[in-house]
Amino acid sequence: MDRPSTVGARSRSVFPVLALLLSLLIVPAPGVAAAATATASSVENAGTPAAAAVDGDPNTRWSSQFSDPQWLQVDLGVRTTVTQVVLDWETAYATAYDIEISDDASSWRQIYSTTTSTGGHQTLSVSGMGRFVRMLGKRRATGYGYSLWEFQVNGAANGPGGVHVTGTQGNWQLTVDGQPYLVKGLTWGPPPQDAAIRLPELRSIGVNTVRTWGTDGTTLPLLDAAANNGIKVINGFWLQPGGGPGSGGCVDYTTDENYKSTMLGEIRRWVTEYRNHPGVLMWNVGNESILGMQNCYAEPALEQQRIAYTRFVDQAAQAIHAIDTNHPVTSTDAWTGAWPYYKAYAPNLDLMSVNSYAQVCKVKQDWIAGGYTKPYIVTETGPAGEWETPLDVNKVPTDPTDIEKRDGYINAWNCILAHPGVALGATLFHYGTEGDFGGIWFNIFTGGEKRLSYYAVRKIYSGLTDGNTPPVIRNMSLSRVTDVPAGGTFTLRADVSDPDGDPITYTMGYNSKYINNASGLVPASFTGSGTFTVTAPQGLGVWKIYLYARDGHGNVGIEGKSLRVVAPPVSGTNIAKGAATTASSFQAVGPGAPYPPQAATDGDTTTRWASDWSDPQWIRVDLGRVTSFNHIQLVWEAAFGKAYTIEASDDGSNWRQVYATGASDGDVDDLAVTGSGRYVRLTGTQRGTGYGYSLYEFGIYQ
Repeated sequence: MDRPSTVGARSRSVFPVLALLLSLLIVPAPGVAAAATATASSVENAGTPAAAAVDGDPNTRWSSQFSDPQWLQVDLGVRTTVTQVVLDWETAYATAYDIEISDDASSWRQIYSTTTSTGGHQTLSVSGMGRFVRMLGKRRATGYGYSLWEFQVNGAANGPGGVHVTGTQGNWQLTVDGQPYLVKGLTWGPPPQDAAIRLPELRSIGVNTVRTWGTDGTTLPLLDAAANNGIKVINGFWLQPGGGPGSGGCVDYTTDENYKSTMLGEIRRWVTEYRNHPGVLMWNVGNESILGMQNCYAEPALEQQRIAYTRFVDQAAQAIHAIDTNHPVTSTDAWTGAWPYYKAYAPNLDLMSVNSYAQVCKVKQDWIAGGYTKPYIVTETGPAGEWETPLDVNKVPTDPTDIEKRDGYINAWNCILAHPGVALGATLFHYGTEGDFGGIWFNIFTGGEKRLSYYAVRKIYSGLTDGNTPPVIRNMSLSRVTDVPAGGTFTLRADVSDPDGDPITYTMGYNSKYINNASGLVPASFTGSGTFTVTAPQGLGVWKIYLYARDGHGNVGIEGKSLRVVAPPVSGTNIAKGAATTASSFQAVGPGAPYPPQAATDGDTTTRWASDWSDPQWIRVDLGRVTSFNHIQLVWEAAFGKAYTIEASDDGSNWRQVYATGASDGDVDDLAVTGSGRYVRLTGTQRGTGYGYSLYEFGIYQ
């Protein structure tokens, strides 16, 4: 129902002079849309539309119907950092209302709430980011509806001042909102949706920046949480071939216009989407692609691809600058040997970046020797990586100790600080909750637990040294490292102490990366404390064993060593070794092929027989004459037989079963069987995998 005409025609009489002054003084900061559009849950009549509250005219107003709740909503046009809301109420005001913000006008976040409003002119300090802002009236002060002369939303779409590289040759700095900014960062590993609960902790240890490798629709929660915690994000754009795990396939940058066009489209899309977000520090186009090209091409094509790639990076930088003038653009590679390409073919980059670990202290000299004219940041660094450490006795990379990893972070940061005016900071590798092989080698927060390296980063970024710290493991050793029988035991010794005197609990885990490229860990069985008796895995090959020492306060020390697991020794003589061996089939082509049947009886556990990928399959040994035996050892590759029979024959035609199973789990099958014959045959009837049957050794003993 409309109000009586005498009320509906009421002229403005509240705070006329003050409101006029405020309308002149309170204006949107740079970047807020000059003309927002407004909608409402209802209007009282045609003379009080929603648009009247955002028209800048203090004598027009919006008023709603006479019921609760009601809302007035404005669309700012772009995602905006909102810092202030101004409400100029008519006499029909709200005593209880919320101010909410949204990205899509569907899901709303509360940024202000009151139940004791007295109306009049209200200037509210708020903090939020979104495209839509609304006043949600919950309880009216009068019998009429809700009525606003003006609804102002103030803030900044681009952020005051932006981010820039300033200065002159050898005397540069990064500035944020006009203030000097040294990147004290970590690379970001958790899901973006976890950022709100994790970034406050990073802020507390002095981190001001996190780096990603990809930017898309899932990035927003990370940016929001970063902005809410005073942290900035280096937003990456992944380009093939890339570097590291999951780098993907190769791209021909000299001819593949479709790929380049697609990626430029994605880059433009997400820069446009996030350019106004206060969480953005800079854009980073590509990761380790110039070095990674060597996995795709050989000379002379390699050189042409590297040039074409770098020119594409420059195209991307130009495209980004055309959209966003408030954030710099960089590109990362894995070696300073990529920098000459950027110098020659990517002049539109604002600064350079590099991932460098054991060689990070050489970066300064490489920059000087190269005669470069732009500053740089180190986008990954820390202790030495797998590709940089010496091989151990089992010919796998030696994992640095926790103490060495801690010192690696400190050393890397000191070397970055040693190049002032050129090195603008770093994002150390890595903050993540991964507890796999990589999470142990490079992670300050492995499996959600803090390591010595976590506290090292806290110290170098914030100066803090207090609080409970992890147990320290020293002098870890294994009694056997090269010939550990599968399923047998060995002794692990370590000196473990806790700086805070906390009681220590232990666990152990195995990783088979150097056997089958697995990343995860499987539990290890052990007894003891300090000196441990440990049960070896059943699978053959080089394993990593990790000792975990926990203090009950969320801290952990982790140490790893390799051990080579071999088939358990068998008493007697292997009469199958070197004997003539045939099979129903064998894999003749493919990586590492051929895999002939003779490889299963050559006494070498690094060679193997592999069959076709079907059931049944058999492998047969000719012992040369009728011979008795009392033990058979099958050393399976990962493609094992779940169900199989073993038979003996004197003539190769008439067979006697000596063993059968339908429940083998692979690895090593030690079978105490008794039989005799000139021929011994294993017939697989059910494979344990989708591949064929594969044996490292088919040993027959007497």
